[in-house]
Parts: sequence; structure tokens; C-alpha cells
Amino acid sequence: MRILFLILLVTTSSVFGQIRQDRLNGLLIGQGVGFAGTIYGLSKAWYKKPLKNFHTFNDNQEWLQIDKAGHAYTAYQIARIGMAAYQWAGMNNKQAAVSGATSGITFMLPIEVLDGFSPEYGFSLGDIAANVTGPALLVAQQLSWGEVRFTPKWSVHSTKLARERPELLGRSWNESWLKDYNGQTYWLSVNPASFQKLDDRQIRWPKLMNIAVGYGIDNMISADYEKSVAMGRRPVRQFFISPDLDLTRIPTHSNLLRSLLFIANCFKIPAPAVEFRVSKVPPKFKVKVHPVYF
Repeated sequence: MRILFLILLVTTSSVFGQIRQDRLNGLLIGQGVGFAGTIYGLSKAWYKKPLKNFHTFNDNQEWLQIDKAGHAYTAYQIARIGMAAYQWAGMNNKQAAVSGATSGITFMLPIEVLDGFSPEYGFSLGDIAANVTGPALLVAQQLSWGEVRFTPKWSVHSTKLARERPELLGRSWNESWLKDYNGQTYWLSVNPASFQKLDDRQIRWPKLMNIAVGYGIDNMISADYEKSVAMGRRPVRQFFISPDLDLTRIPTHSNLLRSLLFIANCFKIPAPAVEFRVSKVPPKFKVKVHPVYF
């Protein structure tokens, strides 16, 4: 669902804006208010047609599955912000991770239920699985290592494809940055230094330096692959490898700067990238080098 990234912004403000004297109680109140407001706003603004009978819909083949990456990413980020808030309220890493993951799944589930009542969408088990995968990644890392070593990230750039189908991909940048999946890339950014167990005499990997692998799509002007082909396009899957930074590992004594770096770390920094393009029709494989990729 293309509105998912907006939930990240709503969650951020509700988590950090509602807390006062009793941190835990304030956090729960803030989450409740943000949750109710988000669901109400979506039900009024996103679902244009009246909600009808509940139904399921298998959309696992749509958009070459990049929308599922978006679900997992958004649920992860909500869980990550929730975890930080619960840590602020006094929980340890593992307790906060489980509570944050619960927040991520809880925020996403009612949206899927609303989809189930919408004539334009439908309840998707694939979306549910993706919504669980994101928070599960956070919990698994905290239980295994007590820290995050694999970070889901996101980047976006404009494409010319939105001009061909503005009603679907967005009539302006304000819409297309969320609606045009062709301009979105979802990354898994890995911190090699966190796996090193070397003594001081050996060269160590820089603590801030990550390696990111990404997934994107191109030439999809319909959710359906065959329809995109019928419209004259040759859809491709894109796989990337690129350097990245773990901004949360930048040392600072400023709480404000630490918070800003924490939020910014959900985005992949622009950097050189190698792209591998995979298509069903010849040429089936192509390599491109980008001096800077967004």
C-alpha cells in the first residue's frame, strides 16, 4: 500500500511528542492517539469508495513484489521507533524490541483489515506476512546480538514513467514519490564491523561503513506484469550493491543530533552503485554502473 510511508511520519510524532512525566504511560497514550488518528485519517482520505463486504485478494504477483518489501520496511521502521521509545521509557533492549515489534504489527494490521473491506483492494495474506517479517528482523537481531547489524533502508528518485500513467503513478512529485514504485529502492544495509572479532594488530572494518544490497523495479506501468508488457514496456527487476553509512554509529553527545541521525538512518545515502537488471526477455541480464544512485 502506497500510504505506508506516511505512517512512519505519524508514528514518529506520536511517539516522541506525547511523552511527559510518566514516560511509559505517556508513551502508551501517545501511541494510542497516533494509532486512532492514523486509522481514522486513512479511512476518510485513502479509501475513496465506500467500504463493503470483507474479502481477500491475492496480490503476491503484483509490482514484482516490491510492494511487499515496502510493507516489511514500514513495519520495521515503526517497530524500530517504538523500540527506541520503550528504551527511553526504561525497558532493556530485548523488552523494548518485543514491545516495539508489537507496535509495528499492531499499527499495520487494521490497515489490512480496511483493505479487506475496500472494493479497490482486499485482505492480503502476503501483506500480513511482510508486515510480520519487518518487526521479526528487529527482534531477531536484538535477541541474537543485542544490536542492529542489518538495517532496512529506502531511497527514491523521480522517473518519466509517471507521465504515461499519472492516474496510477502520480500526477506530480508530491504523489509519485509514493505511488511510482519504479523510483523506489529497498535496501538491506549490513555493518561488517559488527561481525569482526579481530585483535588490534589487524586491520578493522570502519565502524560507520556499511554495505547495502538493494531491490527495485523498472518499466512497470501497471501492477500486472503482462499488462505492462501489453502497454509496450519491458519490466525488469533491479538488484544493487552500494556502500552506505550507519548513521546511528556516529559518536555524539548531543541528544538532538542523535535523534536526527536515528531518523535519517531509515534512508539509504546517495552513493555509487552497481545495478544488475534481470528481465524475462532478451537481453535477460545487464549490468550498469551508477556514479551516484538515489
